[in-house]
Amino acid sequence: MDKTLPKMIKRVASEHPDIPIQYTKISQGNWEKVTFREFVELMFDFGAGLLSAGIKRGDHIGLIADNRKEWLQADFGLMAIGAVDVPRGCDATERELEFILSVTECKTVITENAAQVRKILKHKAAFPALVRLIVFDPPGEDAVAEAAGAGVEVFTFAQFLEKGRAFRAARPGLVEAEFEKGEGDDLACIIFTSGTTGEPKGVMLTHSNFTFQCAELPARIHLTPGDVGIVALPVWHAFERACEYIITVQGGGIAYSKPIGSILLPDIADMNPFVFPAVPRIFEAVYQGVQRTMKKTGGAVFLLFKFFVAAGNLHSVIDRRLFRKTARFGNDHIVLSWILLGIPWLVLSPIKALGNALVFKKVRAKLGKNFAVGVSGGGALSPDVDAFFWTAGINVVEGYGLTETAPVVSVRFAQAPVFGTVGSPLPGIEARVVDFDGNVLKRGQKGALQVRGPTVMRGYYKRDDLTAKVIDRDGWFDTGDIALLTVNNEIVLRGRIKDTIVLRGGENIEPLPLEMKINESPFIAQSVVVGQDQRSLGVLIVPEKAEVLAYADEHDIGFSSYGELLGNREIRKLFDHEIQNAINAKNGFRLYERISQFALLSEAFEVGKELSAKQEISRYRIAEIYAKEIRGMFKNS
Repeated sequence: MDKTLPKMIKRVASEHPDIPIQYTKISQGNWEKVTFREFVELMFDFGAGLLSAGIKRGDHIGLIADNRKEWLQADFGLMAIGAVDVPRGCDATERELEFILSVTECKTVITENAAQVRKILKHKAAFPALVRLIVFDPPGEDAVAEAAGAGVEVFTFAQFLEKGRAFRAARPGLVEAEFEKGEGDDLACIIFTSGTTGEPKGVMLTHSNFTFQCAELPARIHLTPGDVGIVALPVWHAFERACEYIITVQGGGIAYSKPIGSILLPDIADMNPFVFPAVPRIFEAVYQGVQRTMKKTGGAVFLLFKFFVAAGNLHSVIDRRLFRKTARFGNDHIVLSWILLGIPWLVLSPIKALGNALVFKKVRAKLGKNFAVGVSGGGALSPDVDAFFWTAGINVVEGYGLTETAPVVSVRFAQAPVFGTVGSPLPGIEARVVDFDGNVLKRGQKGALQVRGPTVMRGYYKRDDLTAKVIDRDGWFDTGDIALLTVNNEIVLRGRIKDTIVLRGGENIEPLPLEMKINESPFIAQSVVVGQDQRSLGVLIVPEKAEVLAYADEHDIGFSSYGELLGNREIRKLFDHEIQNAINAKNGFRLYERISQFALLSEAFEVGKELSAKQEISRYRIAEIYAKEIRGMFKNS
């Protein structure tokens, strides 16, 4: 195992110097490349530039920017001399930046552009230690003048690289000597949680937290040197960061894109990636896009598509049962299963093969000719979406982890995934499920998930009190997730403990399974179940606008605005039907889990508002933003 991340990259560069590590789009079909050899030189140049400015080992450096080639170059450069990055994206609010940069006392901040410079300078009084800004894009004279007025120097990233080259020429070997001092238990970064539950907490992660995963994960997601991974997520978040490390440690290259269909799909066509890491919402968008396209096509083609999906799903369910590719909690009576299901499996096999040739092959082509595996993380992947990709022969492996675990705890094996699970813990990581009294439960019993091992954080920055609440004296980290373990030690998630809704009758309800089922409706884009301290549950719904407009057109429903349409009685009847059709006893839901109230929202949830940077629902924010709508739902209950 490499001691530090920069040492890992230098080792890989010595093995594959001329393979590209980074691809940046200049224009469609034209991508600029940075090789591993060039990357290491950039890493040392930037590290030397920081040394020339008096930055030393252990210093905190803000890194406020989105995913781009300079981000990784700057990050490895600062880590190469033992500095610690404090990252955040350009969508960070002024309040978040004020909190993060003040509590970590950053003297130097690397940022994206003039807009971020102004955002930081606006609150300069909150972090008086700040003396220097390094900007990826030229900030312009106005921003430089504004910074000078606040007593802050501004440099471009290119200028700092030049400073580094001059420093290396004048003092040869110094930056390399500092690089060699790095150890695994050195702090690599302080990542502040996205604040889905309140004030962000600074998660302290060491180099070995990450390099441990880099040693273990290639066995589960294997690349060949030269393979390309396309990335479109915020790199300040631990999930994207780890994905980029796993790609590069195997000699793979990173192609930078955006999580927008009109950008991402052409980029995939350009680069033909081998691997594509994304949050569940992006995979859901791909799934819904296929469904929408086929529905619009209509006629015999749509009927044929529905037939092959249904037949393929059934074959996949049987196949997973017969070949033990699904979660198991006890004796699965495999001989009996073959007696009962062997013939249906044989009958359905040629039908699925035909569906593959006529339908699913075309779906897979959208992901490029080299696509091998998608990696879903940062939230729960809907079983409906998971099942469709499985049927279509698109290998999407779901993983699990938290920022506090750097982030990987487990992930399915790409070569042998087990449906309904997030895989088994990586070797060296222990997982157990306990009840509310801390007693360890047997496999198949649901309780609180705890993990222990080399990926668990050092603790929360300047918050020993909070660290003590989640890591016990034996090193077990309380994930806050509800889970159970299979007979093969795979993890099956069942929701978040802190998301639990408690009704007035004392019933405890996990909202996530309800939301995932509701979201299967083609008319529903997003949903959030609410009802804390109420007699029954309600749900906030963001409709799938295109589908609602199409429904109104098909049923001759007149309206003057979209907001008026959502208030239409027929439209409300439609959504009530969709909710009741999803949440009922037939689908395994209990009587007190029925949803009796709902509110339709005209605007989609946004990152930085209702959603965190990794597109997770921020429930406490939603409770604040939609307090009026929630009160309206329950005013008569």
